[in-house]
Amino acid sequence: MSKHRVTYKALNRAVGKALHQYDMITDGDRIIVGLSGGQDSLVLIWILNERLGRIPIHYELIAVHIEPGFDGGFSKALEAYCNTLGIHLRIEYTDCGIQGHRSENKENPCFICSRLRRKRLFEVADELGCTKLALGHNKDDIIETLFMNMCYAGEIGTMVPSQSLFDQRVTVIRPLAFADEELIRQFAKDQSFPEFINPCPSARKSKRMEIKRILKNLYATNPKIKGNIFRSMSHVRNDYLLK
Repeated sequence: MSKHRVTYKALNRAVGKALHQYDMITDGDRIIVGLSGGQDSLVLIWILNERLGRIPIHYELIAVHIEPGFDGGFSKALEAYCNTLGIHLRIEYTDCGIQGHRSENKENPCFICSRLRRKRLFEVADELGCTKLALGHNKDDIIETLFMNMCYAGEIGTMVPSQSLFDQRVTVIRPLAFADEELIRQFAKDQSFPEFINPCPSARKSKRMEIKRILKNLYATNPKIKGNIFRSMSHVRNDYLLK
């Protein structure tokens, strides 16, 4: 079996596990896929689209890209790539990134930008009558968010694979929740996915990048640490937490 096939099988297994364990997609769903242009979102739209040809349920995918307003954006190139998949890309032109980087937000511009982009995705979902919003967060993102919340928000919490919001009008799903970032990167490389350069000035110096570097060093000391951290989030001993 080729190396590419092994990577595909591992990714498909991880996605299938998340979809089934959290009952993420049902027949007839209209799903907005938040397409940032990063490797995670490209893999997400690809595999959700690919699954349509081999599973017994049908769902509709609507790709949406929130253009944050920076110079050097790649929305048109992303649109051209989506066309090769037979998927129409809706581009929402905003100033989310500009607002996030105002002087009063210099401590954490990513939080503001992310919140504004997510708000716009919810608005588009409501406008189009979509009940699901699929995002490309992976296992590493979930772990990193746990540490970010502990370090910078003083609370224990993270993103969850499936979460119903607004009186259950829309459900956020993360089909890559059980997929390692390394696996996703390798699959994207195997499939020769395009690489879009993020024009955000904080792309390489965010708090998430700081946490990512810390965790990378930690993982290097013991190969079991990453899996143990991920499993710990579903094995919480409340009696041994401060009240």
